[in-house]
Amino acid sequence: MTILENAALVLRCFGNNCTDLTVSEVSERLGLPKASASRLLKSMRETGMLEEIGGSRRHRPGRMMLNLSAAFRYSSGVIGRARAAVHELSQAFGHTGYVSIRDGRQVLAIADFEGTNALRVGASVGNKLAAERCATGRSLLARLAPAEVALLYPDGPVAERLASQLERIRRTGYSFSSQETTPGVDGLAVAVGDPVTSEAVSLCLVYPHNLVSEAERNTMIDAMLDSAGGIAEAVGDPLFRAAERRVPA
Repeated sequence: MTILENAALVLRCFGNNCTDLTVSEVSERLGLPKASASRLLKSMRETGMLEEIGGSRRHRPGRMMLNLSAAFRYSSGVIGRARAAVHELSQAFGHTGYVSIRDGRQVLAIADFEGTNALRVGASVGNKLAAERCATGRSLLARLAPAEVALLYPDGPVAERLASQLERIRRTGYSFSSQETTPGVDGLAVAVGDPVTSEAVSLCLVYPHNLVSEAERNTMIDAMLDSAGGIAEAVGDPLFRAAERRVPA
């Protein structure tokens, strides 16, 4: 692999479950000799991709990566609109909100807004989840054609179950998750995309399972579909649908 490819693999290691790395850990994860891993991290430090934490020999993303992250968020029209919409939804209902993107079979939050209710779900940017196991992931997968989903999920039982779930999401316009990734936590998600840039994002609200009635959930679904619909109209998203509401998806 090239140095650039290896550097990208190192950066992909970082997330909520991995905030820093040593030479030995990079060597093990990438299957590189320690000397090669050491040279790689040295080059990444010199270019600002990584920085050393004090004298600990542990490395974390450098400030250049923070600047790139900010540039990514604010250069995307659909991401900026989604951030504003989720912030408004979070304030209106008091629940934690996320804006997420998909990367293959995983999704990660790129923005979060902590809820204001006394009992609320904590926010967590950067945490990667299996796309098929959460509301945000399924809302984004539903934007793909069935043939594209089949290529991502060739294994039988998972693919069959997912196909049924995604068809319902395409029909209703939203995705629902009940205590799948976190016990006691439900989630609602609606995806929207920009056909010009091919970017797609998921707007999500998460809330305590026992504290939200069906009527309250329906109100949130309507508000989320209205917000996403406004974004879809602004960017010309041909895939957005909000036809049949209040059917758990």
